[in-house]
Amino acid sequence: MSKKILIVDDSALVRKQLKDLIAEHDFEIETAKNGQDAIDKALKTNYDVITMDVNMPVLDGLSAVKEIMQKNPTPILMVSSLTSANASVTVEAMEYGAIDFILKPGTMNVGVEESGRDIVQKIKSLSRISKRRLKVPERVPEKRRERSASPQALAPCSTELDKVVLIGVSTGGPGLIEQIVSSLPVDYPLAVCIVQHMPAQFTRAFAERLARVSDLPVHESSNNDEVLPGHIYLARGGVHMHFRKKTSGKIVTYDGVDKNSRFFQPSVDEMFESALKVFPAKKIFAVLLTGIGDDGADGMLEIKKAGGYTVAESEASAIVYGMPKVAFERGGTSEVLDFIEIKKKILSYK
Repeated sequence: MSKKILIVDDSALVRKQLKDLIAEHDFEIETAKNGQDAIDKALKTNYDVITMDVNMPVLDGLSAVKEIMQKNPTPILMVSSLTSANASVTVEAMEYGAIDFILKPGTMNVGVEESGRDIVQKIKSLSRISKRRLKVPERVPEKRRERSASPQALAPCSTELDKVVLIGVSTGGPGLIEQIVSSLPVDYPLAVCIVQHMPAQFTRAFAERLARVSDLPVHESSNNDEVLPGHIYLARGGVHMHFRKKTSGKIVTYDGVDKNSRFFQPSVDEMFESALKVFPAKKIFAVLLTGIGDDGADGMLEIKKAGGYTVAESEASAIVYGMPKVAFERGGTSEVLDFIEIKKKILSYK
């Protein structure tokens, strides 16, 4: 039976582009011109995937996501142009239950053919998500206004970096990362480094959101950002998060600008493998959450072999059981746990 897809966009050109890209893959395709039109159709028909534009007349994409996820939860793929405003709204949509996002075809000099492959892959992956896995995430209240300061200015009394938590995640991840970050207490003693697959404008918006819900300082990674206990570092889009040890003994992040044949940049494997070069393996706690593909699986195996502690999300809780599944199959996991248990482990890890 063909999968049913609803394409939502106020632009007839974009609707046609998306329809043409996925038509050859045996999808049953319908279209909607705005958010209200999408809601009306989504409440009458059980679609396997909805692609949702951000800015539309009558009703915008974010409002449509909220209502659809409350009344008939459906895998939603946001379709965004690369602007700061759209990035913020897209991140917020994922916090309300949208699973992932794509850039509009042709964005950032990426050809329609190249972006088309990404669009088709994501729609196929989302169409396989069981609706029983979909749930509207609880909104995390903002704890304070966004603040910016140097890591040194916000450092806790002890700057001795004892252990590091490394988290890799992709499709379905932003809401989980928000839950983890918002749960960490102000005296949390470990550094937390995160790779979430996103381009640059979106990691900036995501870091700003995390900073508003966290009691800890949140940094979008950059060159020479000292890694300190009680701080959170989100890998910047478009570069890999790497680490290096200075002659003083301090460990800092730096931008890996070479893609190194990785499909994603930032890549979870790049973070894991770089961490092993500067942190003793026994001081590394590596986590791999929901996501398409196998990024992080090889790096996690190396960390486990070297004596680090590795945890992958279980099939029972992962929205997309891809990355954690491959890590388990390759023998890279010390444990496989549901997300709620992983969050508890991060909170209690010493």
